[in-house]
Amino acid sequence: MAIDPAIKEGAPVGYYDDRPIHTEPGALPPEVQAPLAPFRGREPDSPDWFRNALAQAPERSHVDSLGARIEMLVWGQRGKPGLLLVHGNSAHADWWSFIAPYLAQDFRVASMSLAGMGDSDWRETYAFQDFAADAEAVARAAGLYDAGKPIYIGHSFGGSQVFFAAASHPERMRAAILVDTGFGGPPPDSAEGKRMAERMAEQARNIPTGDRAQRVYPTLEEALSRFRLMPPQAAGNLFIADFIARRSLKPVTGPDGHEGWSWRFDPNMWAKLDRSVMSGLMDGGPPKVDLPLVHIYGDRSAIISRRKEGGASPLPPHTLEIAIPDSAHHIMIDQPLALISALRGLLSVWPGPAAAG
Repeated sequence: MAIDPAIKEGAPVGYYDDRPIHTEPGALPPEVQAPLAPFRGREPDSPDWFRNALAQAPERSHVDSLGARIEMLVWGQRGKPGLLLVHGNSAHADWWSFIAPYLAQDFRVASMSLAGMGDSDWRETYAFQDFAADAEAVARAAGLYDAGKPIYIGHSFGGSQVFFAAASHPERMRAAILVDTGFGGPPPDSAEGKRMAERMAEQARNIPTGDRAQRVYPTLEEALSRFRLMPPQAAGNLFIADFIARRSLKPVTGPDGHEGWSWRFDPNMWAKLDRSVMSGLMDGGPPKVDLPLVHIYGDRSAIISRRKEGGASPLPPHTLEIAIPDSAHHIMIDQPLALISALRGLLSVWPGPAAAG
């Protein structure tokens, strides 16, 4: 099966997670570089299943954790088994808003915005151990422990946070599901590894810093036209990409005093991120994880493509892996119903009876 044009044409795709990378104009196909531009600010048509899911609005609130307010969305009745959903980098809790209602029939479901993203507070520094503490705070505030320990589910960078929590604090959860989660980079002597090395300096130009603030767009239409996915890929369902993009933006006042729109995530998040604890955990190969662990991935994903070239798996040997056909990295955009079906089918029999929390 063919991979996405952005990957096939040798464009930079990234491996560790969805870290921002720079691309020159024309380096990516239009459907990858600016998938929403053709709509000129109009919402694409969407199917009934999607509108029905969004009609099941979550309870929205914030939880205090380590001095920061963390955004929390909750669906389902208290007393049911708990699920905690964690999004990817530069994303937000609403990436799960059209998935969670289909899980809430049998579970108490909470989706969180990681610190520095969505409507959660920004921090002076970010660390894996702090993200793990935030996740537990959300899970407890949402009542996910009422029926025993919850299951954590994380996509991409959020999967890295779930994996870290599973390895470091297994007492906090019953099991963990990673959704298209990558660790580390491609082999340095591989074609993709060489391309990434050559572009490291170039990538830095795309990441805002303290003296180069995040851009303010004068109109919502222009902001939406600049939305694209990381790693680069075509958006499988544009109505989902549009929904996510609109909730990735916030109204702001620009340096010139004019009102406009900017992205919700902390533009300096990558410069502030301390990876030392996670790097230490991964030294010497996959860490020991005693919990039941599943990895669901897209069969066209850039994140896991290096393994198709013979790269070693970073996951523990007991990890169950499930491929979603005809999907790249962002499975909830490419194949949302397949992801829902995979999660519901898996959770109906796995990992077994819940234990007391």
